[in-house]
Amino acid sequence: MEYKVEVNNQVEIYDIGKVAKQAAGAVMLKIKDTVILAAVSRDDDQVDGNFVPLTVQYIEKTYAMGKFPGGFIKRETKPSDFETLTSRVIDRSLRPLFPDGYAYPTQLTVFVLSCDPQVDLQVAALNAASAALYISDIPVNKAVCGVRIGKLDGKLVVNPSNSQLENSSLDLYVAGTKEELLMIEMRAIATMDTEMIPPVAMDPMIDPTMSENLIATQKINEASEDEILEAIDAAQDAISKGATAYEEAFVSVKKEDAVLDYKQELLDDSIKAYIDEFYKDAIKEAISQMAKSERATGLKKIAKSVMSDEIAKEEEWDEDVVKNVINDYKRTIVRKMIVDEKVRADGRALTEVRPISIETNLLPRTHGSCLFTRGQTQALVTVTLGGDKDGQMYERLTSKGNLTENFMVNYNFPGFSVGEAGFIRAPGRRELGHGNLARRALEPTLNIDRMQTIRLVSEILESNGSSSQATICGGSLALKAAGVEVKKLVAGIAMGVVFEDDKHAILTDIMGLEDHDGDMDFKVAGTRDGITALQMDIKLGGISRDTLKEALYQARDGKNHILDIMEEAAQNIHVNNAVLPKLELFNIDPSKIVDIIGKAGATIREIIEKFEVSIDLDRDKGEVKIAGDNKEKVEAAKKHIEGIANQPSRGRGGRDNHRGGHRDRKPIPKFVQDEVIDGVVKRIVDFGAFVELPGEIDGLLHISKIADHRVEKVSDYLEIDQKVKVKVLKQDGNKISLALVKD
Repeated sequence: MEYKVEVNNQVEIYDIGKVAKQAAGAVMLKIKDTVILAAVSRDDDQVDGNFVPLTVQYIEKTYAMGKFPGGFIKRETKPSDFETLTSRVIDRSLRPLFPDGYAYPTQLTVFVLSCDPQVDLQVAALNAASAALYISDIPVNKAVCGVRIGKLDGKLVVNPSNSQLENSSLDLYVAGTKEELLMIEMRAIATMDTEMIPPVAMDPMIDPTMSENLIATQKINEASEDEILEAIDAAQDAISKGATAYEEAFVSVKKEDAVLDYKQELLDDSIKAYIDEFYKDAIKEAISQMAKSERATGLKKIAKSVMSDEIAKEEEWDEDVVKNVINDYKRTIVRKMIVDEKVRADGRALTEVRPISIETNLLPRTHGSCLFTRGQTQALVTVTLGGDKDGQMYERLTSKGNLTENFMVNYNFPGFSVGEAGFIRAPGRRELGHGNLARRALEPTLNIDRMQTIRLVSEILESNGSSSQATICGGSLALKAAGVEVKKLVAGIAMGVVFEDDKHAILTDIMGLEDHDGDMDFKVAGTRDGITALQMDIKLGGISRDTLKEALYQARDGKNHILDIMEEAAQNIHVNNAVLPKLELFNIDPSKIVDIIGKAGATIREIIEKFEVSIDLDRDKGEVKIAGDNKEKVEAAKKHIEGIANQPSRGRGGRDNHRGGHRDRKPIPKFVQDEVIDGVVKRIVDFGAFVELPGEIDGLLHISKIADHRVEKVSDYLEIDQKVKVKVLKQDGNKISLALVKD
């Protein structure tokens, strides 16, 4: 049976009872041409531990876009990063809905069967998964709605299309029920500002590519705390409408809750009273141990000591119950200290950031490095620079061809960072999620050239609270240490909230203990002017707007404190130019490419061998790319090539024409600045057109000089052999800069 739900700027059609009938719950969702199947199933036997054994798999089928899987094996295999991150988003949004004590292995599978390139797959996948869970016999009695908020022309838009999102300055993804928010993710999107430098300030004859960059200047678009609150308000309103509409539509087909057993907390009031009387101070001392391994060892010793007491033997206390009571008692102490005494386990004030130390370029052969230490969290972040061919190729279901990622952030979390012994394996969902958060925070501050690739790797050497934010801080400085143009430094900080009765406390720079025993944690990253990335998980369900506002403003103070320290460290960075690769990208007259190549490639081979560089040439555009490991040699190669390009044109075969034993070179005609003359368009290239002038010499009519507004495609305005009137802007020898004169 089909159920049509019109909400949040899209029409959603849910087909229930048609497919996957043996699953506990299944729906087929259609939005435009996107079709998603979501099915949930559970086992009848509980797991041993007291946790929710939920597994979420979001899988994109390439046939959904009429494509074959890329690579050697022509079937879906290892999930892409996008699939993994989407699975994580669904998990984080739905896990809080399961009742306490639910311990049945549960599998939620989401297939993308047909894909409309304009439909947001993360929003659709979560809504489909929530619907399948809601109508199942699993005792989850609230529908979850996911929405994305964009900002176009200064106005908030609910569920923008994928093409609209590309032009948005904000990307906010929020999930929740009709009463409360559960999960928030946000990133600022850098846009191109075309009005910052007027066209008259350009000199296209120097470097046409650079001239285009001058017109289109990147803008970071950080969001202020108030702007984020406004967007969250819009999301909360949309979520409330959506979740209400889902529950009203599906209530008639919702199955009765299955009769299940729930695991009870292994608690005993008599044991708790005994521990409170005789082991309170010992537990407080164990709590003061900042490291996770030290704290766990201290609590284990207390449990053994309790079990060795006479009363434990007489009462035949169970050791697992004793351990659980101790952990619960520890949690109570931690929370009461924070809320009532305003003191944290390590003695810090609620707004205090742990001590920070920074060391840059400590690794001599890496392009850039930073060792960032905050308390007992330490990240060693390195940067590697490369060319366009070093980018990570990947496929996206909504894109036709292969895409290339030119800014990569790899986050690694070895077991020794928390004192655990474990085999280092491929990165899991947590590592991919933390790396993605760091990438979203840092990317808006970079203006990566299309011929450049940057790889940032964070090795977590020690962890006790938000290693992802240490990655962001260390990553921003490592980029500067590698000589990368970083518009603004980015710092990240992890915040926590603890609620007790009618009181609450907000914690700055939480450590692992506070994350584990708190009610909410969120991570805020940004520049001094605003927020570039935000991630929030609400464990208890629901948070008031006033509390959220208070937390965001307290996070701003902590972030700016860290930025003060980072900015001081940035002043002492010594870039190791000796190991940095160099890339030069510039344009010459396309007709001179043949001179650069030389007869049978002799000239270009000589340049490559002499200067120890690699050279790529584009005959049509006149584009030259030089790359090498030595900055001076790359610059010398560029100067050499420009010298060849500035010589008078040669005849066929690269040889000078001779007449009567003398070189036949016509004198270069001279033009007066602002002189208007007639010309003929001879060649059209991406960055403009070459116009033949009187005296058989060509001048460059740059794309920015064709009209008084930005021109996207030269051929829309000019064609070969077209007669035009042009004004001479500048002449430097045989290089002439022109502007089009309208009739």
